[in-house]
Amino acid sequence: MIRTLTFCLVFFFLLTSCNSDKKLLHIYIWGDFVKQKLIERFENEHNCRVVIDTYDSNESMYAKLKSGASGYDLIFPSGYILQVMEHQNMLQPLDKSLIPNLKNLDFTLLDILNEAPHEHSVPYAITYTAIGYRKDKVKDLVPSWNVFTRSDLKGRMTMLNDMREVLGASLLVNGFSINTTEKQELDTSVLDVIKWKKNLAKFESEQYKNGIASAEYLVVQGYSSDIMQISDEEPNVVLSLPSEGGIFSCDYVTIPKDASELELAHAFINFLLLPDVAAENMEANFYLSPNKPAFDLLSDELRANPALFPPREFLEKSESIQDLGGNIRLYIDAWEEIKASRA
Repeated sequence: MIRTLTFCLVFFFLLTSCNSDKKLLHIYIWGDFVKQKLIERFENEHNCRVVIDTYDSNESMYAKLKSGASGYDLIFPSGYILQVMEHQNMLQPLDKSLIPNLKNLDFTLLDILNEAPHEHSVPYAITYTAIGYRKDKVKDLVPSWNVFTRSDLKGRMTMLNDMREVLGASLLVNGFSINTTEKQELDTSVLDVIKWKKNLAKFESEQYKNGIASAEYLVVQGYSSDIMQISDEEPNVVLSLPSEGGIFSCDYVTIPKDASELELAHAFINFLLLPDVAAENMEANFYLSPNKPAFDLLSDELRANPALFPPREFLEKSESIQDLGGNIRLYIDAWEEIKASRA
Protein backbone atom coordinates (compact mmCIF):
# COMPACT_ATOMS: atom_id res chain seq x y z
CA MET A 1 0.00 0.00 0.00
CA ILE A 2 2.77 2.43 1.01
CA ARG A 3 4.91 1.47 -2.00
CA THR A 4 1.91 1.98 -4.32
CA LEU A 5 1.20 5.41 -2.81
CA THR A 6 4.87 6.36 -3.06
CA PHE A 7 4.99 5.28 -6.72
CA CYS A 8 1.87 7.35 -7.49
CA LEU A 9 3.33 10.42 -5.81
CA VAL A 10 6.63 10.05 -7.68
CA PHE A 11 4.80 9.54 -10.99
CA PHE A 12 2.63 12.61 -10.35
CA PHE A 13 5.72 14.65 -9.47
CA LEU A 14 7.51 13.56 -12.66
CA LEU A 15 4.43 14.27 -14.77
CA THR A 16 3.89 17.75 -13.37
CA SER A 17 7.63 18.49 -13.57
CA CYS A 18 7.60 17.47 -17.21
CA ASN A 19 4.61 19.71 -17.92
CA SER A 20 6.18 22.62 -16.03
CA ASP A 21 9.25 22.37 -18.26
CA LYS A 22 7.15 23.25 -21.30
CA LYS A 23 7.28 26.87 -22.36
CA LEU A 24 3.99 28.74 -22.52
CA LEU A 25 3.08 30.90 -25.50
CA HIS A 26 0.32 33.36 -24.61
CA ILE A 27 -1.78 34.54 -27.56
CA TYR A 28 -4.52 37.20 -27.58
CA ILE A 29 -6.59 36.65 -30.71
CA TRP A 30 -9.97 36.75 -32.45
CA GLY A 31 -12.14 33.67 -31.86
CA ASP A 32 -11.70 30.77 -34.33
CA PHE A 33 -8.82 32.55 -36.03
CA VAL A 34 -6.44 29.59 -36.09
CA LYS A 35 -7.66 26.02 -36.55
CA GLN A 36 -7.36 24.10 -33.27
CA LYS A 37 -5.58 21.14 -34.87
CA LEU A 38 -2.88 23.51 -36.10
CA ILE A 39 -2.40 24.86 -32.58
CA GLU A 40 -1.92 21.28 -31.38
CA ARG A 41 0.53 20.59 -34.20
CA PHE A 42 2.61 23.62 -33.20
CA GLU A 43 2.60 22.51 -29.56
CA ASN A 44 3.87 19.04 -30.52
CA GLU A 45 6.53 20.36 -32.88
CA HIS A 46 7.88 22.89 -30.38
CA ASN A 47 7.27 21.03 -27.11
CA CYS A 48 5.27 23.93 -25.71
CA ARG A 49 1.77 24.83 -24.66
CA VAL A 50 -0.26 27.57 -26.31
CA VAL A 51 -2.59 29.56 -24.05
CA ILE A 52 -5.27 31.51 -25.91
CA ASP A 53 -7.43 34.42 -24.82
CA THR A 54 -9.93 35.88 -27.29
CA TYR A 55 -11.40 39.32 -27.94
CA ASP A 56 -14.36 40.47 -30.03
CA SER A 57 -13.16 43.88 -31.20
CA ASN A 58 -9.93 45.73 -31.88
CA GLU A 59 -11.00 48.39 -29.44
CA SER A 60 -11.46 45.98 -26.53
CA MET A 61 -8.07 44.38 -27.23
CA TYR A 62 -6.37 47.76 -27.42
CA ALA A 63 -8.08 49.05 -24.26
CA LYS A 64 -7.03 45.98 -22.29
CA LEU A 65 -3.37 46.28 -23.29
CA LYS A 66 -3.37 50.05 -22.87
CA SER A 67 -4.74 49.72 -19.34
CA GLY A 68 -1.72 47.63 -18.37
CA ALA A 69 -2.64 44.03 -19.13
CA SER A 70 0.57 42.14 -19.86
CA GLY A 71 1.83 38.63 -20.45
CA TYR A 72 0.79 38.22 -24.09
CA ASP A 73 3.41 37.10 -26.61
CA LEU A 74 1.33 37.55 -29.78
CA ILE A 75 -1.68 39.65 -30.76
CA PHE A 76 -3.65 39.96 -34.04
CA PRO A 77 -4.76 43.60 -34.52
CA SER A 78 -6.36 45.00 -37.66
CA GLY A 79 -4.40 47.56 -39.66
CA TYR A 80 -5.91 50.75 -38.27
CA ILE A 81 -5.40 49.73 -34.62
CA LEU A 82 -1.94 48.44 -35.50
CA GLN A 83 -1.08 51.95 -36.70
CA VAL A 84 -2.10 53.37 -33.33
CA MET A 85 -0.09 50.77 -31.40
CA GLU A 86 2.99 51.40 -33.54
CA HIS A 87 2.79 55.14 -32.92
CA GLN A 88 2.43 54.53 -29.19
CA ASN A 89 5.46 52.23 -29.04
CA MET A 90 3.41 49.26 -27.83
CA LEU A 91 5.04 46.65 -30.09
CA GLN A 92 8.32 44.76 -30.43
CA PRO A 93 10.36 44.98 -33.65
CA LEU A 94 10.40 41.66 -35.50
CA ASP A 95 13.61 39.71 -36.04
CA LYS A 96 13.05 38.74 -39.65
CA SER A 97 15.98 36.34 -39.59
CA LEU A 98 13.74 34.12 -37.41
CA ILE A 99 10.89 34.23 -39.96
CA PRO A 100 12.31 32.70 -43.18
CA ASN A 101 8.78 31.94 -44.42
CA LEU A 102 8.23 35.65 -45.02
CA LYS A 103 9.27 34.78 -48.57
CA ASN A 104 5.83 33.22 -49.06
CA LEU A 105 3.96 36.51 -48.71
CA ASP A 106 2.37 38.20 -51.71
CA PHE A 107 1.63 41.89 -51.14
CA THR A 108 -0.27 42.41 -54.42
CA LEU A 109 -3.69 42.55 -52.80
CA LEU A 110 -2.50 44.82 -49.99
CA ASP A 111 -0.94 47.16 -52.56
CA ILE A 112 -4.22 47.38 -54.47
CA LEU A 113 -6.00 48.34 -51.23
CA ASN A 114 -3.27 50.86 -50.32
CA GLU A 115 -2.68 49.00 -47.08
CA ALA A 116 0.60 50.39 -45.77
CA PRO A 117 3.40 47.95 -44.83
CA HIS A 118 4.25 47.72 -41.14
CA GLU A 119 7.69 47.06 -39.67
CA HIS A 120 6.42 45.44 -36.49
CA SER A 121 4.03 42.91 -37.99
CA VAL A 122 3.21 40.32 -40.63
CA PRO A 123 -0.09 40.30 -42.58
CA TYR A 124 -2.10 37.26 -41.56
CA ALA A 125 -5.70 37.40 -42.80
CA ILE A 126 -7.72 39.58 -45.15
CA THR A 127 -11.48 39.93 -44.95
CA TYR A 128 -14.05 42.49 -46.02
CA THR A 129 -17.64 43.47 -45.46
CA ALA A 130 -20.20 42.69 -48.13
CA ILE A 131 -23.87 41.77 -48.43
CA GLY A 132 -25.18 38.39 -47.36
CA TYR A 133 -28.69 37.40 -48.36
CA ARG A 134 -31.13 34.50 -48.60
CA LYS A 135 -31.44 33.62 -52.27
CA ASP A 136 -34.51 31.48 -51.52
CA LYS A 137 -36.33 34.48 -50.02
CA VAL A 138 -34.94 37.48 -51.93
CA LYS A 139 -35.09 36.92 -55.68
CA ASP A 140 -34.28 40.36 -57.08
CA LEU A 141 -31.39 41.66 -55.01
CA VAL A 142 -29.32 44.37 -56.68
CA PRO A 143 -25.67 44.16 -55.57
CA SER A 144 -25.47 47.57 -53.93
CA TRP A 145 -25.24 48.96 -50.41
CA ASN A 146 -28.47 50.76 -51.28
CA VAL A 147 -30.27 47.44 -50.74
CA PHE A 148 -30.91 48.78 -47.24
CA THR A 149 -33.34 51.33 -48.71
CA ARG A 150 -35.77 48.48 -49.48
CA SER A 151 -38.88 49.02 -47.37
CA ASP A 152 -40.30 45.65 -48.50
CA LEU A 153 -37.59 44.01 -46.39
CA LYS A 154 -38.17 46.24 -43.38
CA GLY A 155 -37.32 44.49 -40.12
CA ARG A 156 -35.57 41.63 -41.93
CA MET A 157 -32.20 43.31 -42.47
CA THR A 158 -29.23 44.10 -40.22
CA MET A 159 -26.04 46.12 -40.44
CA LEU A 160 -22.94 45.82 -38.30
CA ASN A 161 -22.77 47.67 -35.01
CA ASP A 162 -19.62 49.40 -36.18
CA MET A 163 -19.44 53.06 -37.13
CA ARG A 164 -16.58 52.71 -39.61
CA GLU A 165 -18.23 49.79 -41.44
CA VAL A 166 -21.71 51.34 -41.66
CA LEU A 167 -20.57 54.86 -42.51
CA GLY A 168 -18.02 53.33 -44.89
CA ALA A 169 -20.80 51.66 -46.88
CA SER A 170 -22.69 54.93 -47.23
CA LEU A 171 -19.54 56.85 -48.12
CA LEU A 172 -18.86 54.36 -50.91
CA VAL A 173 -22.40 54.78 -52.24
CA ASN A 174 -21.80 58.53 -52.45
CA GLY A 175 -18.42 58.15 -54.14
CA PHE A 176 -16.45 59.30 -51.09
CA SER A 177 -13.46 57.70 -49.38
CA ILE A 178 -14.26 55.57 -46.36
CA ASN A 179 -11.45 57.48 -44.63
CA THR A 180 -12.70 60.97 -45.48
CA THR A 181 -12.22 63.76 -42.96
CA GLU A 182 -14.59 66.12 -44.79
CA LYS A 183 -17.51 66.87 -42.50
CA GLN A 184 -19.82 67.70 -45.40
CA GLU A 185 -19.24 64.25 -46.91
CA LEU A 186 -19.93 62.59 -43.57
CA ASP A 187 -23.08 64.66 -43.09
CA THR A 188 -24.38 63.43 -46.45
CA SER A 189 -23.65 59.82 -45.48
CA VAL A 190 -25.32 60.22 -42.09
CA LEU A 191 -28.58 61.17 -43.79
CA ASP A 192 -28.38 58.03 -45.96
CA VAL A 193 -27.68 55.75 -43.00
CA ILE A 194 -30.63 57.23 -41.10
CA LYS A 195 -32.83 56.28 -44.06
CA TRP A 196 -31.35 52.77 -44.03
CA LYS A 197 -31.87 52.48 -40.28
CA LYS A 198 -35.64 52.77 -40.74
CA ASN A 199 -35.61 49.41 -42.55
CA LEU A 200 -33.24 47.59 -40.21
CA ALA A 201 -34.07 45.16 -37.45
CA LYS A 202 -30.93 46.34 -35.64
CA PHE A 203 -27.27 47.20 -35.76
CA GLU A 204 -25.31 44.21 -34.43
CA SER A 205 -22.21 42.19 -35.21
CA GLU A 206 -22.80 38.65 -33.93
CA GLN A 207 -26.44 37.52 -34.00
CA TYR A 208 -26.78 38.21 -37.73
CA LYS A 209 -24.95 34.95 -38.43
CA ASN A 210 -27.55 32.76 -36.75
CA GLY A 211 -30.27 35.12 -37.93
CA ILE A 212 -29.57 34.76 -41.63
CA ALA A 213 -28.92 31.02 -41.28
CA SER A 214 -32.42 30.60 -39.82
CA ALA A 215 -33.96 33.14 -42.26
CA GLU A 216 -34.98 35.46 -39.40
CA TYR A 217 -32.94 38.02 -41.37
CA LEU A 218 -32.92 38.05 -45.15
CA VAL A 219 -30.22 40.63 -45.92
CA VAL A 220 -27.21 41.52 -43.77
CA GLN A 221 -24.06 43.54 -43.89
CA GLY A 222 -21.49 41.02 -42.75
CA TYR A 223 -17.89 39.91 -42.85
CA SER A 224 -17.01 37.84 -45.90
CA SER A 225 -15.52 35.03 -43.83
CA ASP A 226 -18.65 34.80 -41.66
CA ILE A 227 -20.98 34.71 -44.63
CA MET A 228 -18.86 32.06 -46.37
CA GLN A 229 -18.88 29.89 -43.23
CA ILE A 230 -22.68 30.18 -42.98
CA SER A 231 -23.06 29.46 -46.70
CA ASP A 232 -20.97 26.32 -46.27
CA GLU A 233 -23.68 24.95 -43.97
CA GLU A 234 -26.73 26.70 -45.47
CA PRO A 235 -26.40 27.02 -49.28
CA ASN A 236 -29.35 29.45 -49.49
CA VAL A 237 -27.12 32.06 -47.87
CA VAL A 238 -24.96 33.72 -50.51
CA LEU A 239 -22.50 36.60 -50.59
CA SER A 240 -22.98 39.56 -52.93
CA LEU A 241 -20.21 42.01 -53.80
CA PRO A 242 -21.59 45.59 -53.74
CA SER A 243 -21.04 47.42 -57.01
CA GLU A 244 -19.66 50.41 -55.09
CA GLY A 245 -16.88 48.36 -53.47
CA GLY A 246 -16.28 46.93 -50.01
CA ILE A 247 -14.57 47.81 -46.75
CA PHE A 248 -11.48 45.65 -46.34
CA SER A 249 -9.52 44.78 -43.25
CA CYS A 250 -6.15 43.10 -42.90
CA ASP A 251 -5.37 41.51 -39.55
CA TYR A 252 -1.72 41.27 -38.64
CA VAL A 253 0.27 39.16 -36.20
CA THR A 254 2.63 41.13 -34.01
CA ILE A 255 4.52 40.93 -30.71
CA PRO A 256 3.62 43.24 -27.79
CA LYS A 257 6.35 45.30 -26.18
CA ASP A 258 6.41 43.30 -22.93
CA ALA A 259 6.32 39.81 -24.48
CA SER A 260 8.62 37.29 -22.81
CA GLU A 261 8.69 34.28 -25.19
CA LEU A 262 10.22 36.09 -28.15
CA GLU A 263 11.82 33.07 -29.82
CA LEU A 264 8.65 31.01 -29.56
CA ALA A 265 6.54 33.94 -30.77
CA HIS A 266 8.71 34.27 -33.87
CA ALA A 267 8.47 30.51 -34.38
CA PHE A 268 4.66 30.70 -34.31
CA ILE A 269 4.63 33.50 -36.88
CA ASN A 270 6.91 31.45 -39.10
CA PHE A 271 4.65 28.42 -38.59
CA LEU A 272 1.57 30.37 -39.73
CA LEU A 273 3.42 31.28 -42.93
CA LEU A 274 3.98 27.66 -43.93
CA PRO A 275 1.98 27.10 -47.15
CA ASP A 276 0.17 23.99 -45.86
CA VAL A 277 -0.73 25.73 -42.59
CA ALA A 278 -2.04 28.83 -44.38
CA ALA A 279 -4.06 26.66 -46.78
CA GLU A 280 -5.58 24.59 -43.97
CA ASN A 281 -6.59 27.76 -42.13
CA MET A 282 -8.22 29.20 -45.26
CA GLU A 283 -10.18 25.99 -45.85
CA ALA A 284 -11.42 26.05 -42.25
CA ASN A 285 -12.08 29.74 -41.63
CA PHE A 286 -12.40 31.35 -45.10
CA TYR A 287 -9.99 34.16 -44.31
CA LEU A 288 -7.74 35.04 -47.23
CA SER A 289 -4.09 34.64 -46.36
CA PRO A 290 -1.68 36.61 -48.59
CA ASN A 291 0.42 33.46 -48.87
CA LYS A 292 0.97 32.74 -52.56
CA PRO A 293 2.31 29.14 -52.34
CA ALA A 294 -0.71 28.24 -50.20
CA PHE A 295 -3.13 29.04 -53.03
CA ASP A 296 -2.01 25.98 -54.99
CA LEU A 297 -2.88 23.78 -52.01
CA LEU A 298 -6.50 24.91 -51.78
CA SER A 299 -9.37 22.84 -53.07
CA ASP A 300 -10.43 23.65 -56.64
CA GLU A 301 -13.79 24.86 -55.34
CA LEU A 302 -12.29 27.36 -52.90
CA ARG A 303 -9.62 28.55 -55.30
CA ALA A 304 -12.34 29.42 -57.84
CA ASN A 305 -14.61 31.12 -55.29
CA PRO A 306 -14.93 34.87 -56.05
CA ALA A 307 -15.98 35.46 -52.44
CA LEU A 308 -12.49 34.48 -51.27
CA PHE A 309 -10.68 35.86 -54.33
CA PRO A 310 -12.73 38.91 -55.37
CA PRO A 311 -12.30 40.27 -58.90
CA ARG A 312 -9.82 43.07 -59.38
CA GLU A 313 -12.52 45.57 -60.38
CA PHE A 314 -14.17 45.09 -56.96
CA LEU A 315 -10.83 45.44 -55.18
CA GLU A 316 -10.00 48.67 -56.97
CA LYS A 317 -13.27 50.22 -55.75
CA SER A 318 -12.64 49.05 -52.20
CA GLU A 319 -10.59 50.52 -49.36
CA SER A 320 -9.15 49.48 -46.04
CA ILE A 321 -9.95 51.37 -42.83
CA GLN A 322 -7.15 53.69 -41.74
CA ASP A 323 -6.34 55.34 -38.41
CA LEU A 324 -7.63 58.93 -38.56
CA GLY A 325 -6.04 60.25 -35.40
CA GLY A 326 -8.02 63.11 -33.85
CA ASN A 327 -10.35 63.20 -36.85
CA ILE A 328 -12.04 60.05 -35.57
CA ARG A 329 -14.17 62.45 -33.51
CA LEU A 330 -16.07 63.26 -36.72
CA TYR A 331 -17.10 59.61 -37.02
CA ILE A 332 -18.01 59.31 -33.35
CA ASP A 333 -20.28 62.36 -33.62
CA ALA A 334 -21.82 61.03 -36.85
CA TRP A 335 -22.48 57.63 -35.27
CA GLU A 336 -24.06 59.19 -32.20
CA GLU A 337 -26.39 61.17 -34.47
CA ILE A 338 -27.38 57.97 -36.29
CA LYS A 339 -27.97 56.05 -33.08
CA ALA A 340 -30.06 58.91 -31.63
CA SER A 341 -32.27 59.17 -34.72
CA ARG A 342 -35.73 57.62 -34.60
CA ALA A 343 -36.36 54.69 -36.89
